[in-house]
Amino acid sequence: MVEILYEVDIGGKKLKLAKGDITDLEVDAIVNAANERLKLGGGVAGAILRKGGREIQEECDRIGYCPVGEAVVTGAGKLKAKYVIHAVGPRYGEGDEDKKLRGATLNSLKRAEEKGLRSIAFPAISTGVFGFPKDRCADVMLKTIMEYLRGNTSLREVIMCLYDDETYRIFEEKLKSLSKLS
Repeated sequence: MVEILYEVDIGGKKLKLAKGDITDLEVDAIVNAANERLKLGGGVAGAILRKGGREIQEECDRIGYCPVGEAVVTGAGKLKAKYVIHAVGPRYGEGDEDKKLRGATLNSLKRAEEKGLRSIAFPAISTGVFGFPKDRCADVMLKTIMEYLRGNTSLREVIMCLYDDETYRIFEEKLKSLSKLS
């Protein structure tokens, strides 16, 4: 179950914070926190594979590779979403991480835009096994999404779907402070 707990309006578009399993969301696309080889292993990717089915991995295998900071699209198999956008975030300590995370977020939004999608859901990219600090992730991702929603876009709803209480709290505090500034 996913629960929407907080939302802000950005130029008539919604940025929402939710807690729960991203694979349960009924949105046009969910974002997978992917690796460069597009192998669905643990964390968000593992949940996508388990619930969406092998066809998602097979499509990833045909694509074969996605550089850090970029994103590619596959079908969503048995998931409620129509598409999975595989965004490759940085590993903490590899250098230029904020720029790479911004790229992964922005390129995911662009892939959704290219498909004419209206709704997309993101996890906290790179904060699992890639070790990226959650507070920095919240800052980079939320600023990038807010900036994008202020522009001309087909997207009407962006959801940050956060799995645990700690990550949710960090994102909510960051979004509240960013909302006051805009």
